[in-house]
Amino acid sequence: MYTTWNDLYDNCMRCSKCELAAARHNIVFGVGNPNAEVMFIGEGPGEQEDLSGNPFVGRAGQLLDKMLAVVDLDRNKNIYIANIVKCRPPKNRDPKPEEQELCINWLRNQTKLIHPKIIVCLGRISAAKIIKPDIKITREHGIFFERNGTLLMATLHPAALLRNPGNKPAAMEDYFKLRSKIQEICDHTYTESQ
Repeated sequence: MYTTWNDLYDNCMRCSKCELAAARHNIVFGVGNPNAEVMFIGEGPGEQEDLSGNPFVGRAGQLLDKMLAVVDLDRNKNIYIANIVKCRPPKNRDPKPEEQELCINWLRNQTKLIHPKIIVCLGRISAAKIIKPDIKITREHGIFFERNGTLLMATLHPAALLRNPGNKPAAMEDYFKLRSKIQEICDHTYTESQ
């Protein structure tokens, strides 16, 4: 385990543990406030993320930012966003289980250093890895689970919402539940500092 953010970042930037490293443009480490009380975790970078080195910057990221803004969350202020894998799987396929296993310690280190009170899993892959392997994202999104003092919640992936816009209202309800939970358990200055 790395004990400083800089050590973790520097070592992650040199990672070549799996086959994804060979084709990447950039490692997508994460973005946001490393002291955030809320952390969002996706599955892995897409094409735009691979090119920019930042998570959720394509169309799905733009939708995510809009949904976050509705509940006073902002990747540049009060949350942190990372992924299960730090390099783009070819053609945006799901990260293979072995790729997830080889990469997950970077995320575990990030989570340990950030020590969020709430983790939001964006989509099925992330939720299955972080919350429980058999999660049914369409039925269990918006439900809080507790593990070792941290609350975990899954919500529909923004890319899935672009494919199925009819699910946007249900996903937005998850964000309202998240805002209520933040107000309940996080520092009262958290949302007042906006």
